[in-house]
Amino acid sequence: MNIQPPGKHEVVATDAAMSRIAKITAEDENTDSLRISVEGGGCSGFSYQYDLVKDKNDNDDLIIQRNGGKILIDSLSLMYMGGSVVDFVDDLMGQSFKVENPNAVASCGCGTSFSV
Repeated sequence: MNIQPPGKHEVVATDAAMSRIAKITAEDENTDSLRISVEGGGCSGFSYQYDLVKDKNDNDDLIIQRNGGKILIDSLSLMYMGGSVVDFVDDLMGQSFKVENPNAVASCGCGTSFSV
């Protein structure tokens, strides 16, 4: 990853993540953003929810916008995700968005569930 680490209350995204979001949303006129939220549940207590959406719906959304891609994160989820890096990984295990979260003290093998 070739980006500066985010501050404690920030989230940043890699070029790979932003490019993938731009490609996905360009193919569907009903979406323009990837919303990432933290939900209760999952193997480790919390899980990331990824939804393709059209327009932001909260006044308190963090908006990360670059290279044609846009990510929305609500303020409640940001409490758990502050300092994270959002990446898009394409490897032998498949393609997926990955959140590298310094607040997570444990996570499960699926990569979408974590505990703080």
